[in-house]
Amino acid sequence: MSKAPARTAPRKRAAKGAKYELCLYVAGNTTKSSAALANLKRIADEHLAGEYSIKVIDLLKNPALARGDQILAIPTLVRRLPSPIRKIIGDLSDTERVLVGLDVKPHA
Repeated sequence: MSKAPARTAPRKRAAKGAKYELCLYVAGNTTKSSAALANLKRIADEHLAGEYSIKVIDLLKNPALARGDQILAIPTLVRRLPSPIRKIIGDLSDTERVLVGLDVKPHA
């Protein structure tokens, strides 16, 4: 099998392996940021059946990235795929609220 060009490889990986593209905006390694990431991983493992990718963006290291997704509070989860884009603010501790925000039906 031939290797895909570098510019298309990320798109193919996301389309093939990740039905949900999630981006979590945090500000440093705070208790709330850590809780949000742990809660997101737990929810994704339980309800997204491995069909997701998570990108964590630390706005203390790269504050300009907040502008692209219009981030006003942190932590904020942005679901980029599938469309439309959805945002959830907070530590993601309320599983039902997160599932509704992501438009995901809970597994029985």
